Amino acid sequence: MKSASTSKLFAYWNERRGSRLAPERGDIEPGAIRNVLGDSFIIAFDPEADHPFRLAGTRVCALFGRELKGEAFVQLWDLESRKILREMTRVVADETVATVAGARARTEQGSQADLELLLLPLYHRGKMHVRLLGLLAPVETPYWVGAEHVATLTLGAMRHLGPAIETIRAPRFATRTATRKVRGGLTLYEGGRD
Repeated sequence: MKSASTSKLFAYWNERRGSRLAPERGDIEPGAIRNVLGDSFIIAFDPEADHPFRLAGTRVCALFGRELKGEAFVQLWDLESRKILREMTRVVADETVATVAGARARTEQGSQADLELLLLPLYHRGKMHVRLLGLLAPVETPYWVGAEHVATLTLGAMRHLGPAIETIRAPRFATRTATRKVRGGLTLYEGGRD
């Protein structure tokens, strides 16, 4: 995660869920996340309406220059990203998995900024597929915030977060005790990855 806001919200969400797949909507206390509240939002899980905003933080609204409540979350994205985002929201809800992604914001004047998107599943009154908690924060605050407004977003690389992902072992390379040969000034280690 590149944004401090993303890390803080994910850590809080993870703490609030405990051993459950996701926390209950009522478990999220705005005062506990006041430092990231401006970058946070809640969307309704409503594929037919492209997941309208239920709440949107002040900094998220400032990026777009308007109040986002009631607007379709998916419609803020370029055409290519919309299909992927619809699938991503479905996976977050169906598999109760947290997802983080990069995003590129572009204003009508042509200015750009890198953002980070976090989507987290929530139970709402004991049911899944009702609400998603999210965060959309600039990696670095763009100089144009307040003077220019985001016209469109483009989705970048994404990855799932959670206990199952964290247990996957990355391949390891051979240790220095492995057989080695020197050829043309390069050191070659036999064995490669294990």
